[in-house]
Amino acid sequence: MRIGLIAGNGQFPIIFCKRAKEAGFKVYAAAYRQEADPEIAAHVNEIEWFHVGQVSRLIKYFKKHRIDQAVMLGGVKKTNIFKDLKPDIKAISLIAGLRHTHDDGILRAFAGLLEKNGIAVKSSTFLLPDLLAPEGCWTRRKPSRGEMAEIGLGWKVAKEIGRLDIGQCVVAGGGSILAVEAVDGTDATIKRGGGLSRGNAVVVKVCKPAQDERFDVPAIGVDTIRTMAEAGAHVLAIEAGKAIVFDRAEMIRLADRHDITIVALDKP
Repeated sequence: MRIGLIAGNGQFPIIFCKRAKEAGFKVYAAAYRQEADPEIAAHVNEIEWFHVGQVSRLIKYFKKHRIDQAVMLGGVKKTNIFKDLKPDIKAISLIAGLRHTHDDGILRAFAGLLEKNGIAVKSSTFLLPDLLAPEGCWTRRKPSRGEMAEIGLGWKVAKEIGRLDIGQCVVAGGGSILAVEAVDGTDATIKRGGGLSRGNAVVVKVCKPAQDERFDVPAIGVDTIRTMAEAGAHVLAIEAGKAIVFDRAEMIRLADRHDITIVALDKP
């Protein structure tokens, strides 16, 4: 069995490669320069490095290796897109045909183009369902009644910015929204919101209402907790069964050390 991997940054692509090999897949990676971890080369059967926007070359690479299914894993820093974007004719045509260039629109169009070329795009978690967040409070510290109210406010606003395809994370505190995720990403949002709070920041990260599970699924990990500890945020609320969690046991240990709450909810 063969599978293609379109690899961005973070640990998700490498975790997938290890699981795919255990499941008997040969992995052929199309890795984005300045994004994918060079270590990924040690975990795949074949790898080729691409600039963002080299769509025709990517499709040719997969066809050369007889790839008829692929996954899109890892992020691409939106701030880097403006520095390293090298669109080919196919990419320009793809973008020109869109009504807007928000994340989901581009990713869905890209996935549709792959599928028109005989490459089915699989769910990002189809080999890794154990990474999805289990419901419940994971930490010793439980959210207070006031913090649950902040979670409710943050959840409502996060769903709305998700509907508008702006981001997936907000920071609430003192009954107000302190920060909304934009192109700078989750960690920067936590830092902005924490800087405006008085140590009572609540971080909420949820799926978009029309989330496409093939890509851009919200993810958290140890670095999320480290950023929260530095920013003075004491509660992290995520969506159970939909957020991807990396190094969960280590996350919980670090959160308990910093008196941070982690709670996964179906809804607040």
